[in-house]
Amino acid sequence: MSDKRPIENKSTVVPMTIVAILFFILGFATWINGALMPYLKQILQLTPFQASLILFHFYIAVTFTAIPSSLLIRRIGYKNGMAAGMLTMMLAGLLFIPAAKTQQFGLFLFAQLVMGSGITLLQTAVNPYVVRIGPEESAAARISIMGILNKGAGVVAPLVFAALITSGFREVGTELSQAQIDEMANRLIFPYLGMAGFIGVLALAVKLSPLPELEEDDDSQQTSHAHLKEVLSHPHLILGAFAIFFYVAVEVIAGDTIGSFALSLGVKNYAVMTSYTMVCMVVGYILGILLIPRLISQQRALTVSAILGIILTIAIVTGSSESFILAETFLIPLGGARLPDTLLMIALLGFANAIVWPAVFPLALSGLGKLTSIGSALLIMGISGGAIGPIAWSLTSSISESGEQGGYLVMLPCYLFILFYAVKGHTMKRW
Repeated sequence: MSDKRPIENKSTVVPMTIVAILFFILGFATWINGALMPYLKQILQLTPFQASLILFHFYIAVTFTAIPSSLLIRRIGYKNGMAAGMLTMMLAGLLFIPAAKTQQFGLFLFAQLVMGSGITLLQTAVNPYVVRIGPEESAAARISIMGILNKGAGVVAPLVFAALITSGFREVGTELSQAQIDEMANRLIFPYLGMAGFIGVLALAVKLSPLPELEEDDDSQQTSHAHLKEVLSHPHLILGAFAIFFYVAVEVIAGDTIGSFALSLGVKNYAVMTSYTMVCMVVGYILGILLIPRLISQQRALTVSAILGIILTIAIVTGSSESFILAETFLIPLGGARLPDTLLMIALLGFANAIVWPAVFPLALSGLGKLTSIGSALLIMGISGGAIGPIAWSLTSSISESGEQGGYLVMLPCYLFILFYAVKGHTMKRW
């Protein structure tokens, strides 16, 4: 949507603050899944495949409600779209209450579906503001700030979840009594009720805020079949969409299954493991901002990321969960936890994944001109990798001799494709 006119506003402090808060909320609601997944796996006694459905329903909603969200926003406006997205998220938070009371897995999945839909609507409405709430030449800096806020929320969310919900529970690796299951399930009620209330108040605040409405040129709302056909003739874009698909798959696997794997290893603080991955992502994100393109090109950074992902994947699958060398070297001297090397290497995948998205997007959209907005929409569809990745991990876990650890082998072809795109795919201008 590069043809949209920028907001004419003397001060961007208030709009920037509002958008920053919304990006933090988006990250919080997204990455809390990393703590929720093993928690539900424990209290509902789920198989790895059933647990992966928690992520599947969330990300499949993000994928298939993107276009309807765009159509709705065109009808009701961006500001109302933000409020509607948050109200949908509020409804999802309230749905967790009957799900927890009845301990019905289907209700949890439906709540995840609604949450994913609300987040999609909010994200579709809020993203354009990042570009247009200030000068075009500083848009990249604003995007970077919002990305750090989003991933930073991924650090905070599991810690909050652990403090409010899992604190006091140390029954890991043992069969729970029904009384313990009931108590653990009931602990979800008040935090989700509080989250729903906060998001509802925030929706009202956004609705009443001085956030200016966005206006689109009429021709930006029209997408012809001829344009769509022309888009499909650009291999670097189509391959880029697949690269995004595989990237989101490994990002979600690294961020949201690490807690489940930690639970299988008997790690008591499994609910906070997503925070480790997110810390590595934030560090990688900051390094990317500092180094690209000053010292390293986007293509070279993408190549390094893919190679690092391949090395870590092989190390995770072949490594020993009885080894604690990394923790004893880097964490314990600083007062950190004694965690298996395999877990910490999964967390380090966050560092490998950090700059894939910001590197693939400009490479895939290079030279598209008037087709840029359609190409962007196609790349966004790659988020469906977040739904498929955990499913593939769980299915591989079920047939692997090493269980969930062996499931991480599914990341190897993902990183190999990203490496192909970094080296060759992004240069292919014709089929």
